[in-house]
Amino acid sequence: MSLRLGDTAPDFEQDSSVGRIKFHEWLGNSWGVLFSHPADFTPVCTTELGLTAKLAGEFEKRNVKAIALSVDTVESHKEWIKDINETQAANVGFPILADGDRKVSELYDMIHPNANLTQTVRSLFVIDPKKKVRLTITYPASTGRNFDEVLRVIDSLQLTDSHSVATPGNWKQGDDVIIVPSLQDPEEIKRKFPKGFKAVRPYLRLTPQPDK
Repeated sequence: MSLRLGDTAPDFEQDSSVGRIKFHEWLGNSWGVLFSHPADFTPVCTTELGLTAKLAGEFEKRNVKAIALSVDTVESHKEWIKDINETQAANVGFPILADGDRKVSELYDMIHPNANLTQTVRSLFVIDPKKKVRLTITYPASTGRNFDEVLRVIDSLQLTDSHSVATPGNWKQGDDVIIVPSLQDPEEIKRKFPKGFKAVRPYLRLTPQPDK
């Protein structure tokens, strides 16, 4: 059965390019981005892993750990990492799970028979410190992932977890946000949003991003 938003991300123990990983223990109190690849030495995934490595500082600022997955071996992963570092001018420091027995792939429903009977689809999961699945995206093999969007969603999740707001379409850091409709008490609104707000409609109230 596929994972849904709010489900607990399944725990697992699996080998990786940096040694044996117990997932929940490894994640600790961090957010996590778990993303899968059909196989090592594939062109689109090579660019994605290089990009993820270059974004290490952005992930760290957000308390996010990245972890990739492929069904190939640890030895293959290590050779692939050399290629990634050379061709993408990157330094891959995050783990790549060696899911040869497809244990993790099956736990996270990453094998879609209509796409390929043996290879994982290119899924991505954002997992919060409580080990809850907060975002799932599945891409076709021909389309590289947009990691700017992944960071944008993490920013939104972290902001909306700590304030009574939602983020509008195409929102990015620094843009106005929406006061959630459930918040109606005028005094509470004034206390939480001292910069004020603009009521476009009674249900659509825009306010400056509260943590800026």
